[in-house]
Amino acid sequence: MTPLVVAAVLAAAVTHASWNAIAARIREQLFSFTLIAGGGALIGAVTACFVPFPAAGAWPYLLVSAALHIGYYALLMRCFTLGDFGQVYPVARGTAPLVVTLFAALFVGEIPDPGQLAGVAVACAGLTGLALWGIRGKSGPGDPGAGPDGARARADWPALIAAGATGLAIAAYTVVDGLGVRAAGSPLGYIAWLMLVQGLVIPAYALARHRSGLWPALRPDAVRGLLAALLSVAAYALVLWAQTRAPLAPVAALRESSIIVGAAIGAVLFKERFGGPRIAAAGLMVVGIGLMLYAS
Repeated sequence: MTPLVVAAVLAAAVTHASWNAIAARIREQLFSFTLIAGGGALIGAVTACFVPFPAAGAWPYLLVSAALHIGYYALLMRCFTLGDFGQVYPVARGTAPLVVTLFAALFVGEIPDPGQLAGVAVACAGLTGLALWGIRGKSGPGDPGAGPDGARARADWPALIAAGATGLAIAAYTVVDGLGVRAAGSPLGYIAWLMLVQGLVIPAYALARHRSGLWPALRPDAVRGLLAALLSVAAYALVLWAQTRAPLAPVAALRESSIIVGAAIGAVLFKERFGGPRIAAAGLMVVGIGLMLYAS
């Protein structure tokens, strides 16, 4: 991975955590992702007019990826409804590079070496600790489950299951897009058409449910939602470009430095309790991802 690729993926990590944070703060998640998906479709439609059309061999990957992204959006909406941003975002993102490493070995032939496998093991340990130290709610003085930092030492299982499923969806579309963008001949063409195809489904569903009441419901959050859409497209365009320049597993691993950004946003901006044990678990996960990257 060249310094330019590393810089692009790190920029994508910060951008990705930022748009997820914006989405999480919009109260009604269907409206949030209607704006994000619809804004992405609009950006894709405009961009598609100025970039090369993806090669025919990329379209099977693009269509499968669009379906996976729609499922990812649905799962992410569920995550943000059920759990705190500082919990579900790191778990969802931390799951992905572990599964990408497996998928890349099975379907792309990019076999991890012992150093990468050690990184996977360390990251899994951190992910387990991060998941099992729940942060939902504030503990009262007499709460027997409270730790010294005030967070309850319990898992919020519905939120964690949704976050784990989100991580699987991320891993699946990462591998599919890694193959698709290499076959497309134009990373910008691929991302433009992907955003256009996938971005129409959620707005269409919201319109069918709310009809004439949809725009008045969207208007208060329109600026934030469209900003999140722009950041979302930029983040994924950077990752797809990086996947044309480097193997899938280390790109996915470095991208998940967004875990630290997401945890910081949850603690600083959203005032969610984080606590020493979860800081240690997040740090362990990032160390494991760093080992995966270094071994590559």
